[in-house]
Amino acid sequence: MNRIVAPLLLLAILVVLIAGGTFYQVDETEQVIVTQFGEPTRAPVTTPGLKMKVPFIQTVRRFDKRVIEWDGLPGQIPTLDKRFIVLDTTARWRIADPLRFLQSVGDERSAQSRLDDLINSAARDVVSSHLLIQTVRTFARELPLDEPDEGSDEQRAAPGNKPDTVTPPTAQDVAPEERLGRDRLTELMVKRAKANLPNLGIELIDVRIKAVNYVREVEQRVYERMISERRRIAARFRSAGDGASAKIRGEKERELDRLRSEAYRKAQEVIGKADAEAAGIYAEAYSQDPEFYAFYQTLESYKQTFQKNASILLSTKGDFYRYLQNIQRDLPSPVARDGKP
Repeated sequence: MNRIVAPLLLLAILVVLIAGGTFYQVDETEQVIVTQFGEPTRAPVTTPGLKMKVPFIQTVRRFDKRVIEWDGLPGQIPTLDKRFIVLDTTARWRIADPLRFLQSVGDERSAQSRLDDLINSAARDVVSSHLLIQTVRTFARELPLDEPDEGSDEQRAAPGNKPDTVTPPTAQDVAPEERLGRDRLTELMVKRAKANLPNLGIELIDVRIKAVNYVREVEQRVYERMISERRRIAARFRSAGDGASAKIRGEKERELDRLRSEAYRKAQEVIGKADAEAAGIYAEAYSQDPEFYAFYQTLESYKQTFQKNASILLSTKGDFYRYLQNIQRDLPSPVARDGKP
């Protein structure tokens, strides 16, 4: 019995080994090349499913079909206007031709190393041949009014420039060579890097600039310039606010003057009507006895004129002294203490 089981067991193991070496599974995210003694034996397998190969002598090499990320190391690069910046880039790529990729590169680690050289070299060539403003900004949009121009110091110091009064430029106001922004520069990087990539079986999808930083030597000057620009913008807004405030205060003063004038006019009208009405009442009252009115007014004049310790020089023939003469004439003669005048 044992003599029969042992050969069957060995046969079963042999069948399993042969089947395991013959059939292989291709995933949807993979593309496969079957090699025999290191050399490809057929076209790349890109469709998913269960496949077959010759067992033991043929090997399956699997490559990713999906988009792969490349992340470069930050590097210091000079721009065309002699500004040193630290550029950090990233890219996306995929294996377009697995057979050529296998023959020229071999694996993804070697491909990443080749991309380091190609993309960094392309980024250095493109950035060093363009201005700093083209690396940090895109002119595909119009600049807002509160955003200052970040052009070179030579452009700011050019005669006729008035940063406090001139509004920032739009894309139409910028020279054609300066109208190239970051998007256009990344396109140039991709174009330069793609020149050698077809020989590697790699398709470079895009390159993106993750960060642009100034080197330490010029970072402080850049910060100072940014601070001065922000202060200039703040001063412009304060000036506009002061102008609006002065306009509001002027309108308030004009409105107050108008209200005061209108109120004074109405008050004078009321006072005039009251005085006229009072004068009419006085005239009607005094017209009933003019002599009494003259006498009453004269007494009021006496009251206002003859104050304490006051001296007055009058003619005895004047009208003002007339009532005093009459009073002296109508009074009885003084009588002596003994009854004799």
